[in-house]
Amino acid sequence: MANLMSKKFLTILLLGQLLSLCITATTIFTTKLAQGDNPVSIPTTQSFLNYLVLGIVYTSITIYKEGFRGWLEIIRRRAFYYMLFAIVDVEGNYFVVKAYNYTSLLSAMLLDAWTIPCVVVLSVFFLKMRFIRFHYLGVFLAMAGMGFLIWSDMEAGKDFPGSDYVKGDLFCLLGATLYGVSNVYQEFLVRQRPMYEVVGQMGFWATILNGIQLAVLERNEIRSVEWTPQVVGYIIGFDIALFIMYSASPILFRLSSATFFNLSLLTSDFYGLIFGLFLFGAKINRLYPIAYVLIIVGIIVYNIYPAPEPKFEKILQREQGNKSQLDVNNILQEDDESNMV
Repeated sequence: MANLMSKKFLTILLLGQLLSLCITATTIFTTKLAQGDNPVSIPTTQSFLNYLVLGIVYTSITIYKEGFRGWLEIIRRRAFYYMLFAIVDVEGNYFVVKAYNYTSLLSAMLLDAWTIPCVVVLSVFFLKMRFIRFHYLGVFLAMAGMGFLIWSDMEAGKDFPGSDYVKGDLFCLLGATLYGVSNVYQEFLVRQRPMYEVVGQMGFWATILNGIQLAVLERNEIRSVEWTPQVVGYIIGFDIALFIMYSASPILFRLSSATFFNLSLLTSDFYGLIFGLFLFGAKINRLYPIAYVLIIVGIIVYNIYPAPEPKFEKILQREQGNKSQLDVNNILQEDDESNMV
């Protein structure tokens, strides 16, 4: 119980809800784009802009701290690891977005929750993490809250029919699995290398991959978009929210775990409802407060005891005495001598 009173718990709780609000913002901006007078649906393009900005900003930081030769050495030694991370992240986004074009909304929501058990299983077998019963109970309570959210939407008649349920459900399961792999793999990377290096390399390689997909899949849609100030503003808002999320999530992975990250994101549906009251005239269903409380209780129960530390061979830490390597154990010490990068 002492862990719940610590500065670390308060930090990861607030950080997790910040990331949840970022997810909510991306959903709102995408909805505004889709519901305008001239509907816009260019998810690959929107993701491309985020990856591009991440690559530019964090690659610049990497070059500033490591030097241009150091950056080239990073590519020489670890390009494979970061290319794999980028591929998994880009394709996870792609398949989940595509799933909504074929299956029903509620089916997609339910299947998207598959990410959480995937993360738990991958953390146990890949990161060698040992969860205790309170961690599993916290996951169960949060998933129960997700169940109430879906039940609430069913009662409100928010389900939208799909055109090909089998194809859509398979896409959603594949996307959710890739999300889980991406989250655990990112935790593996940021616990070994500086965060600016991980995010910069992911943005660099994802920009190339996503740019190829954009040219193949959305070139016609881009030509047909009416680039009004409103449309541009929504896309910029979307990318700002996504940029904050991709920048802050590595910190949460270091302080807690990929499992906690995904539990925190479950509250985004509730925040979406709050904003929807003012933006889209939504109504609060009686089950939503129950769902939110269950998710928050699940998050608290999960953190009664600290998240288990991964136990894996630090195969990426090749340079001894790397000045840019962040020591996570010092992040929240009282002397505050460590710096977040």
